[in-house]
This record gives sequence, structure tokens and C-alpha cells, in this order.
Amino acid sequence: MKKSPLHRRLPASLLWLFAVASGLSVANVYYAQPLLDILAQDFAISQAAVGGVISATQVGCAAALLLVVPLGDRLDRRYLMAVQLLALVIALLAVAVVQSASALLVSMFAVGLLGTAMTQGLIAYAASAAAPEEQGRVVGAAQSGVFIGLLLARVFAGGVSDLAGWRGVYFAAAALMLALALPLWRHLPVLAPTTHRLSYPRLLTSLLTLLRQQRVLQVRGILALLMFAAFNIFWSALVLPLSASPYHFSHTLIGAFGLVGVVGALTAARAGQWADRGYSQRTSAAALALLLLAWWPLSLMEASLWALVIGIILLDLGGQALHVTNQSLIFRTLPEAHSRMVGLYMLFYAAGSGLGAISTTFTYDYAGWEGVCLLGAAVSLLAGLFWWFTRKMTPDNADR
Repeated sequence: MKKSPLHRRLPASLLWLFAVASGLSVANVYYAQPLLDILAQDFAISQAAVGGVISATQVGCAAALLLVVPLGDRLDRRYLMAVQLLALVIALLAVAVVQSASALLVSMFAVGLLGTAMTQGLIAYAASAAAPEEQGRVVGAAQSGVFIGLLLARVFAGGVSDLAGWRGVYFAAAALMLALALPLWRHLPVLAPTTHRLSYPRLLTSLLTLLRQQRVLQVRGILALLMFAAFNIFWSALVLPLSASPYHFSHTLIGAFGLVGVVGALTAARAGQWADRGYSQRTSAAALALLLLAWWPLSLMEASLWALVIGIILLDLGGQALHVTNQSLIFRTLPEAHSRMVGLYMLFYAAGSGLGAISTTFTYDYAGWEGVCLLGAAVSLLAGLFWWFTRKMTPDNADR
């Protein structure tokens, strides 16, 4: 097999493979979101506590980012991807057959761990295979696959659950991942490990050093935490009002609202190219403004579903643009530590997602949809203020 042409543009076919594989991998982490009401019913979990299913998945995400994703800098990434994929298939099958709430949480933890390890490993893989001048474009393309996979996960889960029950969702997910194995093994480029001489304990210890020394990682990580908290505040709560009176929408219809976000995700894919051209701070400002603005039409959902659609487009456009910009900046800093850098960055993401999921179900239980929108707007405003006060901490070469 030929080694990756590190200083030539990656072919479109390889970009598509990275995007599709990343999208299918991340989807596994989010299938449960439109199923929260039926999971609460089947496992006798209260509406206020059912967000813990998502939080268990996010704890698995955090474990992956700390313990598994950094291995991409030390091991052969192709072999690592193969092992993770097969383990993920087993974890998905475990979710499909569990019979107790405790077993569900453990299985969701495993899905979060392995799905995240694959997704972020693929993002770091793509960044390492790309030439420095096209990293923003490549990361943007791969991250678009992640974002679209995240959004379509709700559509897929809603449709399959209406046809075959929620367990059918996870049986189908296992089959999809198994079908992905051969294309990945045959077409992923061969890349030499960048830190093969580091022992595993030293590799993990180096995470603390990177987190302490890399200012861009610190700033962009906090922005990711706040942005994904806002994102999950919306998506984790949406199923609750739409499945209740007066809507009584099916899971298929609720999941279909995720299709709306694809518009924003595809548009925001250009954020990586803008970062390559030196417009990262302007892109960040525009993305954060859209993130905050989105909560106004979202708050009008009970008056108009068209307002909900507009809000989803704005929320996903702002969130995706900021996420791509963040990763483009982070990957410029240390080429030899792409896996560790993305692992640390996404650790902030996992924390924000988990906090958003658990806080929004409690908020909805006590304050309804209006309370959810106020919470989301407050977190989005906090993200904008944090960016404003830290914007000069970005190195000159990150916004030339």
C-alpha cells in the first residue's frame, strides 16, 4: 500500500471516506437522543433523570478522549481503527439486548467510548494525512461528515424505532459499522506513528503538559464546552415537547428535524477554508452571534414550527462553523501530537455535551420549553463573552 502523499492535496475519494466513516461512527453516540421518552418508559426511568442515559454516553466519550484517542500518535492508525470498529460492533449489540437500566448505562458508556475513539481518531488521521496549507479544508470536510452523522442519527433512530422498536436501531447500527470495516482497511493511507518511542504512561502524562502549555487549546476548548452544552440543551430536550400534547409527533418525524440542520452543516464546512486564509477570529465572532440568535426563533416553537426550523438552521450553522474553526487552529500547533490535541479538545466537548443533556431535562421538567431556551441563550451568551475577552490570546499566525 502506498504511503499518504503528505504534501499533495488529498483526493476527493479519500475525503469522502473520512467524512462517511466519521459520520457513521459519531452517529452511534447520538442515536439515544430521540429515544429518551421510550427508554424512560421501558426501563422505568423518570423524565427528570433520563438525561443520564446521554450523560453515561458522554462519560464514555471522556474516557475515550483521555485513554484511547492519544494512542493514534503512538500506534499504527489503520490497525487501531480496525480493533476499535470491531469492539464498537460488540458494544452496539450489547445495547440492543440489555434488560435492565444499569446494563443500559454500562452499554451506553461503551458505545460512547468506542464511537468517540473512532470518530476523533479519524479526524486526527485526516489532519495528519493533509498538507499544512489544506488542513482547514480537510478537517472541515471530515467534520461536516461528523456533524451530518450527528444530525442524521436522530432521523435514523426515529425512523427505525417506529418500524422495529428502539432495539432495532442498535442492531442496524452494528450492521452499518460492520459494513464499513473493509473500505477503511483497504483505503486508509499508511502513516508512521509520530511518538512510537513514548510508553503508554508517558503518552498519557504528556496530555497534562499539552493542556498546561497550549493556550490555543485552552481557549478553544472552553469555547467548545460552552457551544456543545448549548447544542445539547436543545437537541436533548426537543423530543420531550414534540412527543407530548399538542403535537404527539412520531419518533420518525421528530428525528426528521435533524435534516434541517444539514443545511447549516454543509454551509459551515467552508469555515475551515476561511481559517486557512486567516479569518478565524471573524468566523468565530459570526458563529457565536448565530448561536445566540438561534434561541429567539427556537423559543417561538409553540407558536410556529417554521420558527423552530429557522432556529435549527442558525444553531447548527453557528455551532459547526465554530467547531471547524477551533479544530483548524488547534491542528496548526503541534503536527506530531494531532491525536492528543484532538483528544484534549474533544474532552471539553464531551463535558459540555454531558452537562447540556442532564441540565436540559431537569430544566424542562421544572420550567418547560421557555426555561430550556433561556438556559441555552444564557450559555450561548457566556460563550460569546468568553471569546471577546480571550480573542487576543490567539497567536498571530492563527489569524494572519
